[in-house]
Amino acid sequence: MEQYIRPVFETLRARMVQERRFIQVLAGPRQVGKTTLARQLMRLLNMPCHYVSADEPTLQDRAWLAQQWDLARLKTGRADSRHEVLLIVDEVQKVLGWSETVKRLWDEDSVTGLPVKLLLLGSSALLVQAGLTESLAGRFEVIPITHWSYPEMRDCFGMTSDQYLLFGGYPGAAPLIGDEGRWSGYIRDSLIETTVSRDILLLTRVDKPALLRRLFGLVCTYSAQILSYQKMLGQLQDAGNTTTLAHYLDLLRGAGLALGLEKYAPGHVRRRGSSPKLLVLNTALMTAHWGPDLQALRDDLCAWGRVVETAVGAHLVNTAREQRVEVAYWLDRNREVDFVLHRGDTIVAIEVKSSARRQTLAGTDAFCRRFPVKRKLLVGGQGIPLEEFLSTPAGHWLE
Repeated sequence: MEQYIRPVFETLRARMVQERRFIQVLAGPRQVGKTTLARQLMRLLNMPCHYVSADEPTLQDRAWLAQQWDLARLKTGRADSRHEVLLIVDEVQKVLGWSETVKRLWDEDSVTGLPVKLLLLGSSALLVQAGLTESLAGRFEVIPITHWSYPEMRDCFGMTSDQYLLFGGYPGAAPLIGDEGRWSGYIRDSLIETTVSRDILLLTRVDKPALLRRLFGLVCTYSAQILSYQKMLGQLQDAGNTTTLAHYLDLLRGAGLALGLEKYAPGHVRRRGSSPKLLVLNTALMTAHWGPDLQALRDDLCAWGRVVETAVGAHLVNTAREQRVEVAYWLDRNREVDFVLHRGDTIVAIEVKSSARRQTLAGTDAFCRRFPVKRKLLVGGQGIPLEEFLSTPAGHWLE
């Protein structure tokens, strides 16, 4: 995997070479290759680099960050012959008060002309974004690092499309797919548990940690299905409120695990009040939750259909952010559109079918009568081949 360079690497390298006074930020979930990208950059850039990580069991503080910055400053050389140095801080969101400290030190270097370039890595996009907008407005650019796409897993590991649906886009787990029990244990222990305990519970106030864990299990079970907050509370056997569940879904989304898609409607307030469509952001999360007998999952047509729909939804969400595309669903009585892409006034309706049987698209037809749809797509079945769709960014369909 170290030898494989993701396509996003060229964007990262170009920015680090060309831009002088912007902080570059790689934000994305755990185990999708942020640190590997940074180390590849260190090897290929023609400048001194200083890499540090705050991913420790105990949180680092401002003094630690300032010390690391001073070490990078020393590498710029003498005052009469300064040269550029790249400082890389991994898991920056775990440094207490990191954004204020970065702002102070960055502004100091801007005044004195010290050529320290900065690359920040963070596995909690929600917390990283909060720190950026609060203290570093006008000083940063974000490069989203998402779960690996089907073409990336195919090119790096030789995965087939069916393997990608079953085992998802986690490169670190790919060598384990020959042993499904070991693979599912890795996903649960090294990815899910580490993300929940170290990227959510350690850094964010969560009054009901057990509820958050059960909610994530519920999303894995009902991924690609619409479930009201009241029904969720019933399934979770909790006397909490819907606001808490919505907040916990936001935390899971910020950690790159799962989310609740909103219903498409012209008014934003109406969208926020809708029942969410639950969706994990990597099919590995739901198949590992299923258990070690993945062949039984493949043979269950209903369950397999939800895996296919989850893969399509996760692909859309993972490729939509950088292209400023919003992803939603639509439901009116029993008529549903699986996914709705929209950017401004441009709307695309998407239906997902996991079998070749001819099926009616009553939901899409009703949606098109109500809204000015630019394009309606059928994925799988007799429509766009699944492999082709999973190889195409979401924004392409709006062009």
